[in-house]
Amino acid sequence: MRETEFTSGGARIRWTEARGDGAPLVYVHGLGAASAVHHAHIAAHPALGGRRSLFVDLPGHGTSDRPADFGYTLEEHADALGAVLDAAGAGGAELVAHSMGGAVAVVLAHRRPGLVSRLVLAEANLDPNPPAAAGSSGIARYSEETFVRGGGFEETLGRVGGAWAATMRLTDPTALHRSATWLVRGTRPTMRAMLTGLRIPRMYLQGELSGELAGREGLEEAGVVVRTVPEAGHMMMFDNPDAFVAAVAGVPETGWGEGGGRPEAGREEGAGRSQMLAGGR
Repeated sequence: MRETEFTSGGARIRWTEARGDGAPLVYVHGLGAASAVHHAHIAAHPALGGRRSLFVDLPGHGTSDRPADFGYTLEEHADALGAVLDAAGAGGAELVAHSMGGAVAVVLAHRRPGLVSRLVLAEANLDPNPPAAAGSSGIARYSEETFVRGGGFEETLGRVGGAWAATMRLTDPTALHRSATWLVRGTRPTMRAMLTGLRIPRMYLQGELSGELAGREGLEEAGVVVRTVPEAGHMMMFDNPDAFVAAVAGVPETGWGEGGGRPEAGREEGAGRSQMLAGGR
């Protein structure tokens, strides 16, 4: 495990790393998650074998520190992620980022374009005020006091259940609430505006089970490649890892083939997980 400071007070952000060649692949998790849990099996896939891979836990999440005086805005998360890339010597990285992590990745690419050479965004938040059913909205509806000390954190763990609760319970409640609140508020300009203004290769992945992507045409007009991951929802890296890997590896959609997903029994299990976690953004 490696670490570097991300605040003037000495708080540290941590990541694990697999050695390899080529532009580093940096995996960034979503709200209340942890990077290695969601992406280690992706990096280990034969199609990505030999690539240097970093699994970063954002501030307040997983193994990273959780300073009480940190704001946990998307911009601050992005600066912390940038500190990782600086410390790791991972400039020109390809960011593979899920949900809230995708929003953080977009902000970093906008603020420090020299650090990022490519974005692969898995159902990233692009707009403020997500639907009321979204996980971030459900958390942000509490006041910070009620969420942290009035039972809101425990209620949320019980509501989301299963795999998401397993990583969310490792997240600092204050960090989780502030991260969710700023995710709902969004950025200025919006994450969508930042994304469409970038001049690096960008791919947006939408799970088939998640429905149509709002604003897809505008993204494509701006040069963003939009792919639908078949038989997958919000947690597509579990629902259909082979198709997810193909996108990360840059395999054309026509190259996925009939065998591009998991065996049927595994897909059914994964689809159920995504339906349970569909509000993860």
